[in-house]
Amino acid sequence: MDDHQDIEIPEYFICPISLQIMKDPVTAITGITYDRESIEHWLFEGNNNAECPVTKQPLPKDLDLTPNHTLRRLIQAWCADNSAYGIDRIPTPKAPLSKLQIIKLIKDLWKLELQTHTLIRLEVFAAENERNRKCMAEAGVPRALLTYIVKCCDKNQVGGLEGALIILHFFKITSEYMKLSAFEVDKIVESFTWVLALDDESIENHKEIKSHALRILKNIIQAASSKFLQRLKPQFFQNIIRVLKQRVIAQQGINAALKLMLDACPSGRNRMMMVESGAVFELIELELTASEKKTTEWILGILFHLCSCADGRAQFLSHRAAIAVVTKRIMQVSPAADDRAILILSLICKFSGNFNFVVQEMLRVGTVSKLCSFLQVDCAAYLKDKAREILRSHYDEWKDSPCIDASVLSRLTR
Repeated sequence: MDDHQDIEIPEYFICPISLQIMKDPVTAITGITYDRESIEHWLFEGNNNAECPVTKQPLPKDLDLTPNHTLRRLIQAWCADNSAYGIDRIPTPKAPLSKLQIIKLIKDLWKLELQTHTLIRLEVFAAENERNRKCMAEAGVPRALLTYIVKCCDKNQVGGLEGALIILHFFKITSEYMKLSAFEVDKIVESFTWVLALDDESIENHKEIKSHALRILKNIIQAASSKFLQRLKPQFFQNIIRVLKQRVIAQQGINAALKLMLDACPSGRNRMMMVESGAVFELIELELTASEKKTTEWILGILFHLCSCADGRAQFLSHRAAIAVVTKRIMQVSPAADDRAILILSLICKFSGNFNFVVQEMLRVGTVSKLCSFLQVDCAAYLKDKAREILRSHYDEWKDSPCIDASVLSRLTR
């Protein structure tokens, strides 16, 4: 519209949401007309609390929108009359995707000669708009694609795997329409574990495939029963940690992997499997190059859980940069990161078997000075208590160090 400031556009041609000329005007139950793509996106983003942008009346998420054919024809005629001024013609919108069309495509997915073509069509539909994705979800596309990936795993075949993962990536897997049995969830997670083990010799674009797989897997596990987290297998964590170690996936894939691990941490069995898979060492390596706040918060959150066991603490101290990197994050990232970092240091100080190393390392990398600074800023009282407890517990070892002002240390630990 900025290119046509000299042309007076009728006000009722403009969508109240996008403020652009409507291409497919539809009327909501409130009587207000919007461009279909804009109002559908508004409803999708509004979750269960969407309201009419103009009247502020509540709108159901499954709202039926009535095409305003008369207004569309007026807009099309006006655009045609003003094409000489650079106004683009607006084509007649395509008929909405129907559930029957999708059901037929799902059936074609199981015909070997039609699989490639079917996956391409499903991807095109999913990428087009929110309306298509809603229709596809209701017709059972996510569930069908998950079943397809399970079959790929069972037959050790990678044909069509990338296409299926790309399409699934468009959907948020929710318990609302998945309703998977425990056996089905186990098979799906086993299949995605297999995907994570694929290498560049097995399949092209393995980096993108693994990134997609991790993001989808995160949604599946969040949609599944919490009891499922008790049934995860060592290979699941081994493959996730191997992918993180390879540093080949996109940041979104890394964050999905971290969220998966964090969600699994409340189980002591899961924590032990992660430690045995080398998670602590690899998480510290990852944090050394972390650039996002959320990534650091999740890494520190996982490390806190893993340091609650002796093997986890031993693995933590086996990395020469562990105490230094945790110390550096204090007062540099967020209150949530401060919380995890202080609690990690508290666990290491209290329960580590290598007492002398911990005391000297905390002095050497500036942990003692950082904790003193932390006590002088505004933060949660319980964290100050933890920091003060660490300083008090090793006061005798640190007070004579030339690196520390003994009077400040004495005052802060009272």
